Amino acid sequence: MSTRKKTLVVGILGGIGSGKSAVSRGLSKHFKTYLIDADRVGHDVLGIPTVQDDIRQAFGDSVFDGAEICRKSLARKVFGSELHHKQALIELEKIVHPEIRRQVEKQLAEITSETDVVVLDAAVMLEAGWNDLCDTVVFVDTPFETRLKRVEENRGWTADELRRREASQVSLEDKRAVSELIVDNSGSLENAVQQLAAFIDKQLR
Repeated sequence: MSTRKKTLVVGILGGIGSGKSAVSRGLSKHFKTYLIDADRVGHDVLGIPTVQDDIRQAFGDSVFDGAEICRKSLARKVFGSELHHKQALIELEKIVHPEIRRQVEKQLAEITSETDVVVLDAAVMLEAGWNDLCDTVVFVDTPFETRLKRVEENRGWTADELRRREASQVSLEDKRAVSELIVDNSGSLENAVQQLAAFIDKQLR
């Protein structure tokens, strides 16, 4: 019989296109796992009327396509290295981060003791301070060339776009520094999952 006292909440960090989601999904072969994709929660939050009202007031009608927020238009305003980009991103985060946290906390509160591991996948975990919701934080380390190939194929991004997006986030070095485990994802996905699973297994004992 397991002596585990509670479900382990693991925050997963990494560069854009590092394979965090794929590694997280792979854990389901080893543990009863529940995944919280904060980016997906963030997407859902953009549909909340009060959030939409605040965004319209802050950024105007140009970031809307009819009644819905146009994420590409919004991204052009907040992602980049110029001062106005950074100021706009701060403004957006003030609007959406509290609501995303509320939704994440709601999901965490509904987790039952049957679940071994909750993985919180959030690109801006450190910026938003959501790592305080986690028992441990890990970093998925993937070469830039591999990540670039993925975002070229999956998102149609260029190398400049990848660097522009990452410039708005906490540096990869800082993400590594706060992590208890560095998962080497330069090889097979199965190998990366095994590294993380072995670490979690020790945490659950």
